[in-house]
Amino acid sequence: MRLSPIGLKLSTFIAFALVIIPARGQAPSVQVHRDLVFAEVEGRSLKLDLYLPTIKDRAPLVVWIHGGGWRGGSKNNSSILEITTEGYALASISYRFTDKAIFPAQIHDCKAAVRWLRANAGRFGYDTEFIAVAGSSAGGHLALLMGTSGDVAELEGDVGGNLDRSSRVQAVIDYFGPSDFVLRGNTQPERAYTSKSGSFALLGGVAGQRLDSQIEQFASPAHYVSDDDPPLLVFHGKVDKTVLLDQSQQIVRLYQAAGLSAELIVLESAGHGGKRFFQNEHIARAIRFLDQQISRSDSHPEAKP
Repeated sequence: MRLSPIGLKLSTFIAFALVIIPARGQAPSVQVHRDLVFAEVEGRSLKLDLYLPTIKDRAPLVVWIHGGGWRGGSKNNSSILEITTEGYALASISYRFTDKAIFPAQIHDCKAAVRWLRANAGRFGYDTEFIAVAGSSAGGHLALLMGTSGDVAELEGDVGGNLDRSSRVQAVIDYFGPSDFVLRGNTQPERAYTSKSGSFALLGGVAGQRLDSQIEQFASPAHYVSDDDPPLLVFHGKVDKTVLLDQSQQIVRLYQAAGLSAELIVLESAGHGGKRFFQNEHIARAIRFLDQQISRSDSHPEAKP
């Protein structure tokens, strides 16, 4: 059946600019642009979904990086979508998995997404003076690395172009992501050096062999902490057996030693993930953190890229 001009316009609208109502019912609607291509690499399209709150022009932007052991997961269901009800724009991004490329491809893809988002801000109307990044598990690792590796050439890459744009971010929220693969090799070798952990494939591991410590350092956010890194908020479950609590304790300790702002929130009886991290007082704490960093950025313009 051939669609009328009105039908064509309607189908296009449905595909690219859906309007959704958050679960609370009373919250404002959100305009959604799905599957926006931010880069082409090795014959594959890297895509993101963009959620724009209708209540606010030039909304500050948060980039979400999903988990999945660097070998799975999807951008399609962001765990922090609720922040759009508080006036934040949200970009949920994809990146290459370890069956396609090993590290540093994943951080190159994430930085490409941020550069693209800055280059296309005028097209969609969000504000890129302040960009925060958040992620869970493997995505938490990449979010941490986005924060600590600003201007590190080896981790910047040239994926997607837009190299005249900054990939720096102004705040980081990490949900139970690994921060130090050297430490993980010491305290959790049964995961670090086997296929139980996606990080083994991420770092090019070979069965039966330990990883080279230089490779582990190269991929570790902890290795890049410096006094110009953005503020950090970390959530971690006390009984997490997949990524031990010492990973979050390590990055917070290094941040604080460098005189940086960092807070660790430990959820009693929580393991690796779950809805608890993204609901009620915990999502409220994340939103409050973002609000605080925007206020700081507005009062200290030198903190902007």
